[in-house]
Amino acid sequence: MFFVYILKSESSGKFYYGSSENPDLRLINEHNKGKVRATKSGLPWILIYQEEFATRGEAYQREHYFKTWAGRRWLKSKDIT
Repeated sequence: MFFVYILKSESSGKFYYGSSENPDLRLINEHNKGKVRATKSGLPWILIYQEEFATRGEAYQREHYFKTWAGRRWLKSKDIT
């Protein structure tokens, strides 16, 4: 199983959209340890949303959708961001 996930920075309020086989471990072992350049400046991060997919490709497509204007509007309509 693969997941698309959204993190929120507790210090800056910014969002990060990603995909992984295990978002909880990626959050603990990489994002919150400063190992990811894109999230290093916003420590600490919390997981606010995730969706499960059968393939990496499906998760990757959904991640890219969330990064579009339409995707962000959809997330806002669901009161996620």
